[in-house]
Order: sequence, then structure tokens, then C-alpha cells
Amino acid sequence: MDYKQIIPCIYLNNGLAVKSLTDRSKVSEDPVALASEFENYGADAIMIFDFSVNDASHEKNLNIIKTISRTVDIPLIGAGNVKRMEDIKKLLYAGCQTACLNFSKDSNIELAKEVSKRFGREKIAASVKDVSELNKGESAIKNYIGLVLLINEKYLEETDQWLRDHCFDNSNPMSVNLIPLLEKETLHEAAAVLRSHNIAGIAGGVLDSSPKDFMDFKRQCKGLGLSMNTYDSKIAWDKMKLNSEGMVPVIVQDYKSDQVLMLAYMNKEAFEKTISSGKMTYFSRSRNELWVKGETSGHYQFVKSLTADCDMDTILAKVLQIGAACHTGAKSCFFNEMMSKEYDDSNPLKVFEKEYATIADRREHPKEGSYTNYLFDKGIDKILKKVGEECTEIVIAAKNPETEELKYELADFLYHAMVLMVEKGVTWDDVTKEIAHR
Repeated sequence: MDYKQIIPCIYLNNGLAVKSLTDRSKVSEDPVALASEFENYGADAIMIFDFSVNDASHEKNLNIIKTISRTVDIPLIGAGNVKRMEDIKKLLYAGCQTACLNFSKDSNIELAKEVSKRFGREKIAASVKDVSELNKGESAIKNYIGLVLLINEKYLEETDQWLRDHCFDNSNPMSVNLIPLLEKETLHEAAAVLRSHNIAGIAGGVLDSSPKDFMDFKRQCKGLGLSMNTYDSKIAWDKMKLNSEGMVPVIVQDYKSDQVLMLAYMNKEAFEKTISSGKMTYFSRSRNELWVKGETSGHYQFVKSLTADCDMDTILAKVLQIGAACHTGAKSCFFNEMMSKEYDDSNPLKVFEKEYATIADRREHPKEGSYTNYLFDKGIDKILKKVGEECTEIVIAAKNPETEELKYELADFLYHAMVLMVEKGVTWDDVTKEIAHR
């Protein structure tokens, strides 16, 4: 890894977030909101433990993991209740970038080879409590594991040395990253762990209860000489062309939809605070003071990217907007239409999302005579039959020299595929994320 990772944990127990591996007291009834908070305040990844004790609880927790993966952009590491290839597959398909095998179970050590060959060693982690479990799983760790999660921090020194001795040599270096689950109670102690050991990052412990300190904490660690994932501008403020007030206008855009949200201004101090905190900060000309967007309303804007224009006198900010950008309560400040002309707004993904929304609405609000409702009424077998038929039509159309029929059949197939997606609860966001991660 290029930088040390900060990885808070979410411990799921029957749909609730609980305190730790050993303490099942409730922390949050909304694990998805907790995951969003961790990401927004600078976490590099999130580790999720499934504590389910029965199938119903397990499915509930898997659905929460799926929702978290749709909500956040940072990697997820899934652990708990893994006994078979199917369990690894469920975690990865739910959106986890890595799935963890508990090496205290001999059957999981034996499973490592099979799942690693199926999904790749970079997607498979091993959790161990001490060096005895490392010794027991030595062959699997050397050949099939990309990450070792140390559950018991007091064995960190020994585990670090074991990996150096067994998994690295000058002629054949291996990449087996080590992340300990912290027992430290302060961020100062956590920084000392990062600085003192050959580890890829830290997880859990004090991180689980201090989401708002991550960006500041990472900058402090960077000051200690550690490589951390912080916001740093490639263009210095003094390269920007300022207006007569010593400021630069900032156009603010939703990072997913590209909707323009607002226009504001930055001076040097606002720019530097934005970079250091990860929250959009402006200078209010009317109040003559620095202004962190959302500090009063809770409608924060978390930075995704900042880009200067060709003249270096304007900044385009892509952000995650919490709530409304406008003081009126509107999502965007730009809603007073002055004029408009009909035009073809055929952005491919927006077309798919609009059609998907229409199909989903038909399912929730049936319309008499609707072919879409006919398919839903007939059920999954009918939908699958139509998807299969449309696949065949594509093959036949592709054999013809003209492409018009192929375009028609592809459109038919995509419509029926979207009916299947709605039926199974798969969104375009799920599909595009899966493609992006490959």
C-alpha cells in the first residue's frame, strides 16, 4: 500500500452496530449512517464484522453491508461467519473488496487455497490471534493471503517479525500486509503503533469512536514522517489569479450527478482549511468571516476534488452534499428558470437510471395494461425467459450486415435486464461499481 490506512470497524449484531468484538452494547441503530460518517471524516477503509447467530440475522447483516457498499466509496473489509466458499462469495458480492478467513478454524486454513484461486489473493485476508495461528497457517499465508488482520494487539511485535521472517526475502519479495486491531485508548498511542511497526494501517479501537478526528489525526501522523492519505493541492494558492477582494469564485458541483449546486468564494485561509479538513470552507463577503458550509445547518459539503480552470481564476469543486446546498432548502441554488429550449439530454447513464426508475415505479404503483407489470405479475421465471429470448435475438441480429436491428434488440435486452435488476434489487450503481472495481 502507498500509505498507512486508517480503518474504523463496524460490528453488526442483528442489524445494529455494537461496540466491539467483546462488547455487544448498541452503538447505533443506523450502521449505514455510521459508515458514511467514517468515510466523510477521512477513513481510508471500513472493516465490518458480522456477529449473526442465525440465517435471518446473517441475511439482515449482508443487506446492510450491501447498502453500505452502495453508499460509501472507500473499500470494505468483511469478516465473521465465514465457513465456506459461499460465505466468501456473499461478502464479495455484497460489495466488500476483501473477505476475511478466521484462521483459528482449521477448515478456513484449508479453504484459503480454493477461495484465493477463485477470487485472487488480494481479496482474501486471514485473521489471527497470535503466532501459533500464523505457524499453523504458514503455507496458506505465504501463497494465498494478501492481508493479515491481527485480532490481539499484544502480539504485534511477534507477528510483525514472523511476517518478515517467513513472507519476505530479497530474491522473492511477497506482499502480505499486516493490520492490527487496536486496543489503544488514545490517538496518540495509535500514532505510535503506526510509527513503530511495519504495518499497512490500523483498525478499530479508538478509531471506532473518533470519526471526526481522522483528517487532523492523519496530518499529525504525516508530520511524524508517515505516508498518509491526506488532501494536498498540486497547485499552490499563490498560483491562482485573485479578484479585487483577494478571492477566487468556486463553482460547486455534485460529484455523482454533476448537478451545479452553488457559487461561493474562497480566500487563502478558506482554501487551506478546505484542504486540511476535507470540508468545503468559504469566505462570506456579507458577514466578512470564514464559513464552513454546514457548520450551522449540518448540510456539510465533503470534498471529492478541486480543479482550477484554464485562466487559474476559478475553482470547480466536486463534493458530496449532505442535505440541501441552498439556504432555501433546495438541493441546488439554481432553480429559477429564466428560459429553456427543448434539447436531447441523452447522457447514457442518466437514460438508464431514468428508465430504471420508471420500471421500479411501475412495480410499486401498478398500471393497468402495463407490459412491465405483466412481467412482474408473472414472476421471476417469466422475466428470465424473456432475458434469455432477447439474448438469442441479439445473436441473430449481430449476424446481419446492418446494425439497425442489432441496436433494436440490444435496447430490448437492456429493458428486460432492468426489469430483472428491479426484481432482484440490483441498481445501476451496483453494476457500475462492480465494473469499476475490476
